[in-house]
Amino acid sequence: MILWRAGARSILFNPWQTVLAVIGVALGVAVVTAVDLANESARRAFRIAAETVAGKATHQVVGGVAGLPEELYRTLRITHRVRRSAPVVEGHVNLTDGDATTLTLIGIDPFAEPPLRSFSSRFASVKVLEELMTVPGTGMLLHSTADRIGIREGDSFTIEELGKKRGLILAGYLEYGDETSRQGLDSVLVTDIATAQELLAMEGRLSRIDLIIPRGDEGERLLASIRSVLPATATVVAAGSRAGALDQMTRSFRLNLTALSLLALVIGMFLIYNTITFSVIRRRRLIGMLRAIGVTRRQVFAQICAEAFVVGLAGSGVGLLIGILLARELTDLVTRTINDLYFVLEVQSVTLPPMAWVKGMLLGIGATVATAVLPALEATGAPPRAVLSRSYIEARHRKGVPLAALAGLLTMIAGWGVLHLEAGGIPGSFAGLFLIIIGYALTVPAALVLASRLFRPILATAMGILGRMAARGVVVSLSRTGVATAALVVAVSATIGVGIMFTSFRLTVERWLESWLRADIYVTNVGTRIGHSKPIFDPALVARLATAPGAASVSMTRRVTIESAQGPVNIMALQIPQSTFAGYRFKEGTPADAWDSFSTGEAVLISEPYAYRHRLHRGDRVTLRTAGGVRIFPVAGVFYDYGSDAGVIAMSRTAYLHHWHDTSIDGMGFYARPGVPLELLTAQIRERGGKSQLAVISNRELRQTSLAVFDRTFAITVVLRLLTLVVAFVGVLSALMAMQVERARELAVLRAIGLTPAQVWGMICGESVLIGTVAGLLSLPLGILQAYILVHVINHRSFGWSMEMVVTPQFLLQAMAVSLAAAFLAGLYPSLVISRTPPALALKEED
Repeated sequence: MILWRAGARSILFNPWQTVLAVIGVALGVAVVTAVDLANESARRAFRIAAETVAGKATHQVVGGVAGLPEELYRTLRITHRVRRSAPVVEGHVNLTDGDATTLTLIGIDPFAEPPLRSFSSRFASVKVLEELMTVPGTGMLLHSTADRIGIREGDSFTIEELGKKRGLILAGYLEYGDETSRQGLDSVLVTDIATAQELLAMEGRLSRIDLIIPRGDEGERLLASIRSVLPATATVVAAGSRAGALDQMTRSFRLNLTALSLLALVIGMFLIYNTITFSVIRRRRLIGMLRAIGVTRRQVFAQICAEAFVVGLAGSGVGLLIGILLARELTDLVTRTINDLYFVLEVQSVTLPPMAWVKGMLLGIGATVATAVLPALEATGAPPRAVLSRSYIEARHRKGVPLAALAGLLTMIAGWGVLHLEAGGIPGSFAGLFLIIIGYALTVPAALVLASRLFRPILATAMGILGRMAARGVVVSLSRTGVATAALVVAVSATIGVGIMFTSFRLTVERWLESWLRADIYVTNVGTRIGHSKPIFDPALVARLATAPGAASVSMTRRVTIESAQGPVNIMALQIPQSTFAGYRFKEGTPADAWDSFSTGEAVLISEPYAYRHRLHRGDRVTLRTAGGVRIFPVAGVFYDYGSDAGVIAMSRTAYLHHWHDTSIDGMGFYARPGVPLELLTAQIRERGGKSQLAVISNRELRQTSLAVFDRTFAITVVLRLLTLVVAFVGVLSALMAMQVERARELAVLRAIGLTPAQVWGMICGESVLIGTVAGLLSLPLGILQAYILVHVINHRSFGWSMEMVVTPQFLLQAMAVSLAAAFLAGLYPSLVISRTPPALALKEED
């Protein structure tokens, strides 16, 4: 009982230390929880939307570039008696009223819907059904969505698609069976087939046909019957395969965020270790006396671990609350990145699954208790008499420094080995990286001892005897300073690693844009981009624009997504001058070797991510479903592409027209004649565009816009880097405060023999600057190593991209400045407190 009372007394008499420990755990748990909730919210929103829209469908008939002909649905429904089937026209439109969000537009046949989707129960209302089927431009929304826009049943609202605004009338409200369905329909606009076809320019075409196929032999026979009448461009896929493929696209992105968030928790563990160690050291005399009068090692061990459990419980609870608040901001960043790189997604709320709470609590408490094991073993492993001596504890720490350094080197070697195991995939890569970081942290105390000896003459020259004392003080309290320095090294190195990776990636993208964007002016249709595809031009408009007198030549592009059993495949059809093609950067092959076969349509090019994901190389073949059936295309080369990690297949427009019979264009590039100003060419294009809403943008502006999207994509990593640095700052502050409180008697003696408060303050600040300098220097090689691993291993495995690693001296100097500033600011407060404490008060024996 006395042991527990002693523990409670220690917490009450040192509340700030306990508070800092709780903050350390809370920040670590908060970052992990926030990223977890943001990822899960985005993933759940997509999954619910996909399941709600698909309804009870077991299979889907999907088409090629232009979708499916309406006649196919009639054939399946009437001739082949596939009664449980429903046609769907799907796309995305911009809502110009209210909060200007993006809605998923679904065109349906109300009479075919009831077996498949639950919201179709509202069609039982004769009035709503009549309006939906007979009144042009009518649709249905959830009541909550309509309230958000500010409209009621019968009111009109405006949407925008293909650069055109269109007014719709709210015919009625969608109904839902449960909360999950409500969330899935939150951003869904339902119309009849004809209205959706008109809005999306898909007259006579369908996006897909949803089916309910029974299991067993009957279902297999029915599928065989359906496949027998499908056109060459169509195929039957399982209803969940498309959603699963899209979800898999974001897996690497989500995993990278999770790993980065865990780093904050690792740094928090250093802080926890400092706190528990400080608690043990402050009570070393009491523990020694209790051990001398019969308290067992097991009881002391249990007491220390129980204190850690309480700290972990409190910190995890606070961290979960902070994590929920932080998740709301991170969810916006995650959603925006997914929209930029993958597919259209709307997340209206943060999901709070029970497992996220459990995971956060287990991580926080588990990390705290695990970190407390070492100081608990130290407290119970020494003889009772030795525990009474602080010098014994410090001597034991210094004695263990070489062993820790050796263990660190072995851990780093093991981490390097794990890193290069291909079978480990992305999780294995991060496991190897974490082993290297932990191993490096174990070598920091040894490096700190060596650095203190090297810096001692410099500090002595600058500060005299106080400089020598500052250098010696860092080593004397190595049990405190070693851990604090390691925490700062890990945090600053993470900032360096992620920063170099970001800078290298950005520079790589800039160079790629320079080689890829060759035209002077680019023109696209204003409208909602859906995945890889863009709104198409009117053919007459293309003809007018192509005759602009200021243009020497014109390039044309068409981007489409073809559905397959393995998921969506992005196709890019190009009609470009040979000079533009010659500027493209190839990973395998050369533009000169690939041009002839590419321009004639005999071969295709594949992007580096596509080649990596499908294990393809130059000379291999890709299989695509075309309008004439399945065709095999040889690969003439692999080109660098950073537009999306999903990958793309590029072919000449000649080959695309031949195999898909699609004359549509969704992008044009104009090359100005010599001497023609870009302003004049832009004016000519706008004049020929007439009333068409076109996005006309110069080469320079397009590069800037592309880089702005890139910066937005990495905004979340910047936030996580800052949060990690905050955790490390708290750790250093905790360590320095504990160290100064622990040395209060020693510093009081110095005050008593003549040291002024300013000299005490200067000596402590000298220690802080030394810790910051050493941490900054040690963080440089670890940060560069992390950047190498992130650039050449993790990012390549995650996204299939090759990047040029660029290390700039300015960035390393900034990291040094951050380390020095963090250590100095952390040491400022404890130095002021100690320097102002009366010597007589500090000389009192507290134990």
